[in-house]
Amino acid sequence: MARGERMSPVDTTWLRMDRPNNPMVIVGVIKLAGPVDPVELEHLLAERLLAYRRFGQKAVPRAGGMWWVDDRHFDITRHIHHVRLPGAGGDAELEHFVGELAATPLDHGIPLWQYHIVEGFQGGAAVVVRIHHAIGDGIALIGVMLSLTDDLHGLDEPAAHWTGKADHDHWWSSLFAPLAQAVEVGTKLSGRVLKKSNALISRPAKALGLVKDGASVVSELAGLLFMSNDSKTPLKGVPHGVKKVAWADPLPLSEVKAVAHALDCSVNDVLMSCVAGAINAYLAAEGKKTRGVEVRALIPVNLRAPGRHAELGNEFGIVTLVLPVGIDDPLARLAEVRKRMDDLKKSYQAGVTYGLLAVLGYAPKVAQDALFWLLLSRATAVMTNVPGPQMPMKIAGAEISQLMFWVPQSGDIGIGVSILSYNGNVQFGLITDAAMVPEPRRIIGEFAPQFERLLLTVLMHHADGDDTSEAPKRRTATRHRERDTQAAARSATRKRPPSRRKTAARDG
Repeated sequence: MARGERMSPVDTTWLRMDRPNNPMVIVGVIKLAGPVDPVELEHLLAERLLAYRRFGQKAVPRAGGMWWVDDRHFDITRHIHHVRLPGAGGDAELEHFVGELAATPLDHGIPLWQYHIVEGFQGGAAVVVRIHHAIGDGIALIGVMLSLTDDLHGLDEPAAHWTGKADHDHWWSSLFAPLAQAVEVGTKLSGRVLKKSNALISRPAKALGLVKDGASVVSELAGLLFMSNDSKTPLKGVPHGVKKVAWADPLPLSEVKAVAHALDCSVNDVLMSCVAGAINAYLAAEGKKTRGVEVRALIPVNLRAPGRHAELGNEFGIVTLVLPVGIDDPLARLAEVRKRMDDLKKSYQAGVTYGLLAVLGYAPKVAQDALFWLLLSRATAVMTNVPGPQMPMKIAGAEISQLMFWVPQSGDIGIGVSILSYNGNVQFGLITDAAMVPEPRRIIGEFAPQFERLLLTVLMHHADGDDTSEAPKRRTATRHRERDTQAAARSATRKRPPSRRKTAARDG
């Protein structure tokens, strides 16, 4: 019998979540500026990926659960492919190609990953990455991507070297500050699950005991299972399995930080508010009612302990954020987003959902499906926010010009929003099922205008002398925020590339 190791219960849960119309596969794109030697790139990718034993293993059912087992007939040609795009071979063609791959399940008879090298893309190359969620979550797979780079290959923990430690800590805290306490509280519960993982293998009932630990946790669990439906919109429905992907021109991270500082909120608050505004604009353009509309998003929260970012597997919980799409005023919408994110700081949701994922890995699949239907039927989207390196990186000597990924959707969810930072920019990605949103560019094309609208609104409030500070001691801070906002405005009014919304007619 081939060597192997037992799959963790949480990874087992994600493995069994595959659906014909929603494969549980994380898709990414790495754009490389030319020149690129495709053969050298293939050899480098193979060598560096196979340094992870998991990429040479397949998922096999055995007594007692699922196992990762070495593939004795491993063939790299099944996993790395070379393609050329038809037509102009630009972004529209790449988006179409990625959408087709996102809708295609991986072969479970071999290791669950696949890379496509798109040769000659815009004078360089693009690498389309497909990795099953059972292998790892977003944080783990960003670490895998970065281990492929010339800059970080061979380091024990690439994530620790994304930037200088102080910069990385600052970026992490600024992006995830609204969820920091939820992570801290959730980690207390999920950490107990992790510490007792060996006991859970033989006594899975203990996991249920951990989930039920304390009145607050029981209340949180009840709230998750019996939460109300969000608003009925064209974004909800039954997915057909035809995927569409799109990405927007990146926003300068410095501008987003400046606006967040000016409004005394987090970067994440600003970004989530822009997502809500973009959905509002899309629904309005479709002639749909927006007043009072609320859209629930499932947001993964990293629960890894410090120093474990390079490990594969899934170590995250999920929190539910109801986006106030129906609030048209950008400042009022941002204030409500911030309030709701503040409420999540006190939440046990991340830890409770992590515990549930562990329990469901042992439960019959029918029980898993029934429980997740309760959760997923009440949500419209999955949203992921992952920090990347704030310096330019290279693979095979070619600089990474753009880095993107798309999260898979569970159950009947047909919308996935991905936010990723890289080299001083914030990148938005959107994946949709064509049954709900046939043209995702019509939503994602609104992200930047929504940010600029928020920026303009802030400037107008300051110009009118609307000082919302609550005490004299905050006036200095307010002046500093005004200065930062004005600096962001000057930066935002620099000449930018033509909006890719004008190319929407090319999509299809």
